[in-house]
Amino acid sequence: MTTNQNASNASADTAAVIDGVALSAKLREDITRRTVALKARGVTPGLAVLLVGDNPASAVYVRNKVKACADSGLHSVLERYAADMTEAALLARIDALNKDPSIHGILVQMPVPAHIDANKVIEAIAPEKDVDGFHIASAGALMVGQPGFISCTPYGCMKMLESIGYDLRGKHAVVIGRSNIVGKPMAMLLLQKSATVTICHSATQDLKAMTLQADVIVAAVGKCNVLTADMVKPGAVVIDVGMNRNPQGKLCGDVDYEAVRQVAGFITPVPGGVGPMTITMLLVNTLESAERHL
Repeated sequence: MTTNQNASNASADTAAVIDGVALSAKLREDITRRTVALKARGVTPGLAVLLVGDNPASAVYVRNKVKACADSGLHSVLERYAADMTEAALLARIDALNKDPSIHGILVQMPVPAHIDANKVIEAIAPEKDVDGFHIASAGALMVGQPGFISCTPYGCMKMLESIGYDLRGKHAVVIGRSNIVGKPMAMLLLQKSATVTICHSATQDLKAMTLQADVIVAAVGKCNVLTADMVKPGAVVIDVGMNRNPQGKLCGDVDYEAVRQVAGFITPVPGGVGPMTITMLLVNTLESAERHL
């Protein structure tokens, strides 16, 4: 059965849900197996996570990342620093970790306090340990199709499309959002798979006209219900990267999930969609760094 047939069959009732929790669990089995193989050769993949300040959401994210490492047998170090840590001190710590052979990946949780230049922090991380995929060398490698670390969220989105057997060649993909972390790398990855890609953003004049043409929509702007059912072509694949709170305080994505799933062919939920995949791809990048090191 072709992807198009799959999509039209799924949309006959409601969209088929792409379960990020289940897919993550499957991928982590492979991560665990590869980690065991590396340990047998004397190398334990190591990730250093640095948290500056006391942002509650950031604390949750780093805790989940450290737990994921432990669950898959990776070595992780969580370093927490006060919000008044100087930029120089943070850069010095990154430099020390760059030189530490037991650490294969370095992640500085964003956002950092306002007095620290986030770009300086990102560029201080050695490209071979940039498992977040944010370094300019990583972005450049992606742009020209060379090996490098792919930003974890777009990487996870591509794995989700792969999991449903979706052939992107010749399809029209619309990415809503142009951030360096999701929107731009997502567009590059879709382009590598021979999709025709449109990037929409806050200055796009008629978003609905664009999304109605799309076979694949990736919503990544951080705004509730930016994508509604009347903006989606029947059978389209909808990937929701957003993580927001609605006025009632309930977790939601960028997509009006209940309405859009009546139209789409495939859809990712929030929570339980892209979120778990982002952490899983961080583990994959750390593992690949250790394998390259060996």
